[in-house]
Amino acid sequence: MVLVYLGILLFFFMAGMPVAFALGISAVLLMVMQQGGPDINYSLIAQRLLYGPNNFILLSVPMFLLAGNLMNTGGVTNRIYRFASAMVGRVRGALGHVNIIASLIFAGMTGTAVSEAAGLGTVQIKAMREAGYDPAFSCAVSGSAATIGPIIPPSVPLVIYGVLASASIGRLLIAGIIPGLLMGAALMLMVAYYAARRNLPRSGGLSLRQLGVALAQAFLPILTPLIIMGGIISGVCTPTEAAGIAAVYALILGCCVYREISLSDLWKILHDTARDTAVVLFILANATLYAWVLIRSRIPIMLMGEVTDLTRDPLVILIMINIALLVIGCFMETIAAMNILVPVLAPLLASVGIDPIHFGVVMVLNLMIGTLTPPFGMVLFIMNKVSGVPLERVIRATMPFLIPLGVVLLLITLFPELVTFLPDLVFKQQ
Repeated sequence: MVLVYLGILLFFFMAGMPVAFALGISAVLLMVMQQGGPDINYSLIAQRLLYGPNNFILLSVPMFLLAGNLMNTGGVTNRIYRFASAMVGRVRGALGHVNIIASLIFAGMTGTAVSEAAGLGTVQIKAMREAGYDPAFSCAVSGSAATIGPIIPPSVPLVIYGVLASASIGRLLIAGIIPGLLMGAALMLMVAYYAARRNLPRSGGLSLRQLGVALAQAFLPILTPLIIMGGIISGVCTPTEAAGIAAVYALILGCCVYREISLSDLWKILHDTARDTAVVLFILANATLYAWVLIRSRIPIMLMGEVTDLTRDPLVILIMINIALLVIGCFMETIAAMNILVPVLAPLLASVGIDPIHFGVVMVLNLMIGTLTPPFGMVLFIMNKVSGVPLERVIRATMPFLIPLGVVLLLITLFPELVTFLPDLVFKQQ
């Protein structure tokens, strides 16, 4: 039965049907198979579709998306890149390190890999090209660094996971800090390896005065993640309210402080944010209906029985799920995969005592690796679009960077404390 349920959905995916429609139509077909067409309660379908997006916490999604779009347009990306460049100094392969440091900073503002790849990636690739770096290598560094965006808070995927798994959004956001920093360190080690092997160019280096000027220019944008996390940690605001504050702050920076966002720019930003939000919530609505059909058919219970008959060791189960997610991430969009899998996996995780906060970060990192893998790696397509480098070259250059990301994934899987230490420390004191 499990194969039938998943087979119908996979057939629509392989046929090229948009994710949301594939989920919704699959759910209705499964209901027809169970009950017969005339006996279906169609008003129940409408109720289920509305139930998914009807959650106060999801208000943070358009706010984080709006903040990221405002930052991309309002001159923030260039200021952050200049500051990161000033920090690195005169080392071999410096712009590769600058790329990753800028992504770490920008990750605290956007919440999605796509926003980071499209916004900051354009600036990064142009600067590395002008400095004599191989364009494909520049795409590989920018693309792999963009995966840090949804790990370090704020994070749209972690918010959606928290809603689906009924987990604390505040704890999830804080839990991503250490894994995100580990990803940055691992990618910088990879760049250092390439720098030594390929004799990559050095940067010109900057004086302390120039570093101070770059810091002054980037200071206000750098406050954004501090405002978001400071508000959540202190208890002054909820994650949803923090997202709204971040959006207003980004609007003030772009329109009033830097004055780089015109009325036409603002209209386009609002339009793009509304469109992206609608896409996310439409997928969520249809995935909620599909997940409800699966749960009603006892698929999660059947899956739990199959897995626990093999083993009840949490680590072995996590490794099995990781392998499955790495494969699924190659073929399925992140939000869709989470909407389908979290309701199915949640009972299994609870039955063997796996912390939902730990698993949330593991799952999101796993699916972020999927954005760098063909055939449906979204970040690969964005790198191809913003750089003009052929997709085959982008893929070949990016593959080695999956190694450091895979090492970090293995570390946080084997050592849950890397994920849970900070949220336990912060929320224990409140």
